Amino acid sequence: MAEKIPRDPDDDYSAAAAARRRDFIAAQTGARLEHSGQFSLDPASLRGNIEHFTGIVQMPLGIAGPLLIHGEHAQGDFYVPLATTEGTLVASYNRGMRLIRAAGGVTAAVVDDAMQRSPVFEFENARAAREFGQWVDAHFEAIKAQAETTTRVGKLRNIEQYAISRMRYLRFNFTTGDAAGQNMVGKATQAACEWIAARHDTITRWVLSGNIDTDKKHSQMNVLHTRGKRVVAECTVPDALLREHMRVSAAAVFRTRQNSTLGAILAGSSNNGSHAANGVASVFIATGQDEANVAESSAAILHTDLLPNGDLYYSITIPSLIVATHGGGTGLATQRECLAMLGCAGEGKVHKLAEIIGATVLCGEVSLASAVVAGEWVSSHEQYGRNR
Repeated sequence: MAEKIPRDPDDDYSAAAAARRRDFIAAQTGARLEHSGQFSLDPASLRGNIEHFTGIVQMPLGIAGPLLIHGEHAQGDFYVPLATTEGTLVASYNRGMRLIRAAGGVTAAVVDDAMQRSPVFEFENARAAREFGQWVDAHFEAIKAQAETTTRVGKLRNIEQYAISRMRYLRFNFTTGDAAGQNMVGKATQAACEWIAARHDTITRWVLSGNIDTDKKHSQMNVLHTRGKRVVAECTVPDALLREHMRVSAAAVFRTRQNSTLGAILAGSSNNGSHAANGVASVFIATGQDEANVAESSAAILHTDLLPNGDLYYSITIPSLIVATHGGGTGLATQRECLAMLGCAGEGKVHKLAEIIGATVLCGEVSLASAVVAGEWVSSHEQYGRNR
């Protein structure tokens, strides 16, 4: 019979408890966690972030930049931390940042902000479900007040409604301050639903999540309606700079982007760009974001336009970028250092971080697209991306 993983009921977040688990794994599997057992942070600081703390998985951290941003919140030059094990990635983002800096920088904006929980209510028939929807509209202010009793910063913005059969799906949209807010809005929505259920006797059943918030998975709902931050990053790159730095013309990149968009449509992809997930995931890991949110946050719509003067307009819209500068892993030691590097540690910085990530992703898109057009994609990975 397999043995249970050891834990200390009095203090499970200690160096001694972690060491016991490493010894246990060595005895059970023969694998010695020597490198995983070397860390500088205090295990006591991990309470609420992980269970059965055993050690640290170390990832290489690279820096790309300077990235020049003209945002509403992020303004000036930034050096961007990228945690990755993929060779060529940091070099590619750095190259894109160098090109776009020479072109005048990236303009970035957060154009929408909402975090959801989506309860579903069931009724005897469709008419009762429709009448319930009307009741919800009429009582929105009271529902909002009840939801917000559970949080200092969360604000209920609106409630979307979707009718299917005898069910009514409600999509509660909140703003959540500096937190990503999934747990916050879950607690607030539960309080609101309990208040609703106590005052509406035609409900036969309700569940806190009807799954149209599509938490930690991509959906067209999030592309259309936003989950987290909806970020647009854009720039105009002169043809002359593309030829000088990337050895490609604006017209060639534009034509290839058209073909790539058709390919993405053919494949049913959630992203018509090249590799937004690389930039999103690398900054997420470096800054302590919830890594599973890459599932939503890597969806993107890339748009290019060949201007009358021959220059190239380039933009990317990330419709569901879920980021935080407070809570979760953002308070851990190394992640806090990376947030401080970006000037995003502290209150009121989440939109700044969102703009930085959007701008970073755009630079990576321009760089990779140019490498593909120039025929340098494979040779770059041969040079930087192989262990020898």
